[in-house]
Amino acid sequence: GRWAVKDSFRTLDIARLGFEVLFEANWIRKAEPKSGMMVSGLSWERAKPGGEAFPASLFSDENFAMFSGRRNGAVVAGGTFYRADGVVGLSNVVADADEAPAVWRDLSALAAMTFPDLPVVGYESGDELKAARKAGFEIGDPLRIWVIARD
Repeated sequence: GRWAVKDSFRTLDIARLGFEVLFEANWIRKAEPKSGMMVSGLSWERAKPGGEAFPASLFSDENFAMFSGRRNGAVVAGGTFYRADGVVGLSNVVADADEAPAVWRDLSALAAMTFPDLPVVGYESGDELKAARKAGFEIGDPLRIWVIARD
């Protein structure tokens, strides 16, 4: 197995300890997300507990929310929110590349409806970072994820 370290400020140099850079990303933020009309054309639903994939204990935390977006009954997009310390963390965003900016806009609106008056933060890289920017997220400082194989 492997394990990782999130270098939130991109200041660690832990290569000498056997770590390798897994990927580099940037912090993202939407300071004042607005609830409102969805723009992706997807039907959004808040996930509920069910089966091994979604144990009830996961959903007992009022700070946690997961949404899936459906088209013609099939899940084609989604994202996970966690409220902590006066912000809403957005992670695990899944979207088709062509629809990604609209999905990011919808998720921002869902965050505002679910956890009103809080900024949305996270980190992304590559095409997801570009989609977040197109959806109105500010791009912040870089960060790094380091990884090492367990002995």
